Amino acid sequence: MLLAAGCGSRTRNAPVEDRGSSASRQLPDAVDPASIKPLPGIENLGKPGYYTVKPGDTMIRIGLENGQNWRDIVRWNILENPNIIEVGQVLRVVPPVLAAENSQVVTRPVTSGSVATTSVTPGNAPASAASAARPASAPVSAPVSAPVPAVAPPVVAPPAVVASPAPAANGDENVAWIWPAHGTLLAGFDEAKNKGLDIAGKAGDAVLASADGRVVYAGAGLRGYGNLVILKHNSTFLTAYAHNQTLLVKEDQSVRKGQKIAEMGNSDADRVKLHFEIRRQGKPVDPAKYLPAK
Repeated sequence: MLLAAGCGSRTRNAPVEDRGSSASRQLPDAVDPASIKPLPGIENLGKPGYYTVKPGDTMIRIGLENGQNWRDIVRWNILENPNIIEVGQVLRVVPPVLAAENSQVVTRPVTSGSVATTSVTPGNAPASAASAARPASAPVSAPVSAPVPAVAPPVVAPPAVVASPAPAANGDENVAWIWPAHGTLLAGFDEAKNKGLDIAGKAGDAVLASADGRVVYAGAGLRGYGNLVILKHNSTFLTAYAHNQTLLVKEDQSVRKGQKIAEMGNSDADRVKLHFEIRRQGKPVDPAKYLPAK
């Protein structure tokens, strides 16, 4: 009995954490889906002629990778600040007219066969109307042959539109290239490791335009290329001249084949050299297949 009383006097209640009522509990504010702003251009994701921005992209790199003047891409997308683009943003990278042609679907009107028509004079109109109102099963005064239903011709579906690079314009492939520098070849084209040719030389050696073209970029804004010149030769080809010491041309300037556009250097490189690329519709190709034999 004493033992029971002692135990009863020492009874302890289990600890309880008072979490409060649901009314007093503070919950995080719910996110309104309508308040989430979609990425610019997301409605064009996956369409031909559009590009999705990746981490590390700049407008200059996007232009180079797609064979376009980066300023044209800025204009086509009505970008207020070309230095502000978002990962996942979708940009138009072909001219609007070309994009429309690539996405055009051809439709053909479907006819249900020829229909015979008979001209009716005003005097015969009531009789014709009465004949038209007569049920199909009503007897007729003269035997007539059963009408043959018109058979519609088979409908042929238009060919599917397949997204593919725009074909080169006539004459775009016929570019008379020359070597952009006179040094020895240090490294050849390797699609995985080297997107062009590396040509040796001394600081200040002339860098020449490999063909007639227009300067679409001149600066040092593309990592890994140093002082860079990019020329657009036509709707198919671009060339890039990297690691220069001095740039001698400005953007939107027209240049002639063989014109000195820069001086060789080692900007963003381990030695003095010219890194030279030819890009066909934005894709790097082996310049050795286009340049004349040395």
